[in-house]
Amino acid sequence: MNQARFLRLISGEDRGLWPAALRGMLTVASCGYGCATSIRNTLYDYRLLPIHTATVPVISVGNLTTGGTGKTPVVALLCQLLLLQGRHPGIISRGYRAAADGSNDEKKVLELLVPRVPHAQHPDRRSGAQQLLSSSNPPDVLVMDDGLQHRRLHRQLDIVLLDATCPFGHDRLLPRGLLRESLRGLRRAQAVLITRSSLVSPTALLQIQERILQIAPQLSNRILQLDFQPCSLRRADGATVPLHTARQRPVYLMSGIGNPAAFRSTCESLGLEIRGSSWFPDHHHFSSQDLQHTRQAADAAGAELILTTLKDLVKIPPDETRFLALDIAATFPDPAHEEFLLQLLRTVT
Repeated sequence: MNQARFLRLISGEDRGLWPAALRGMLTVASCGYGCATSIRNTLYDYRLLPIHTATVPVISVGNLTTGGTGKTPVVALLCQLLLLQGRHPGIISRGYRAAADGSNDEKKVLELLVPRVPHAQHPDRRSGAQQLLSSSNPPDVLVMDDGLQHRRLHRQLDIVLLDATCPFGHDRLLPRGLLRESLRGLRRAQAVLITRSSLVSPTALLQIQERILQIAPQLSNRILQLDFQPCSLRRADGATVPLHTARQRPVYLMSGIGNPAAFRSTCESLGLEIRGSSWFPDHHHFSSQDLQHTRQAADAAGAELILTTLKDLVKIPPDETRFLALDIAATFPDPAHEEFLLQLLRTVT
């Protein structure tokens, strides 16, 4: 079952006896998963499992759900803000589905967005932290990518991301829904960023905030809104192309990310003429056959350009000039939210 079909199943979009039976089986599996995550979190809460403290402050960026919430651009944003404050940040991440060179798509993207920031990838973030801190030019603050559930390493600040288009993972734990753990995990957060806030209505945003506060009242005045605004196009060879180029030609979408629907919504918000799409699993490594099939599908749909995300583009050969990534910038609709985040960073570093 591919990712798109799975999402239709767990969302309830697929109707009928067989989808209902599958959802029932997934619910049973979710019960076991929920028990395991609850026991694990309780053991950490009571310090029955070890939590290690780094010699420098740690800022965690994480989410409660699987799929893309925008962690990578937020990690880049935090590093940029820390650099502006005169700090020397480093990034630690798991390195999920790394390529043969030892780096994955997220690391390659961050090398483009924040090239001055060292980055260590290791399944055990503590080991990644030690690797950076033992270097000749160690960072004075660590930003831990996807760190909410990685509780072995103590953090001074937990920032949780919720995607406005699917903030609570269909209110079900994996595999019946998209939640990695109970929504009670919000109680460990010191701030919540609602990403892609412009893609939903003000009423929906208010409902999300009210739900957050019902679960975690300590987050009052700590719920921030963030948008990812398209600013240009980028070719695989690194050259930038004006954004209006995509508005003048029919396009085809291709991506292997956790939330392809949000990518499509962003393209639709630009008024692009979308002729079709090809979705691959999250963190997919594109083969030459994948790219050929996508080109053929675009041709059949009458599309001139193939748009993808930066996380996808870094895995595409430089000579594939027909593929263009939508470059985005993380922006705060309310400047007060950015100022609050800056103050929060100052207090923990």
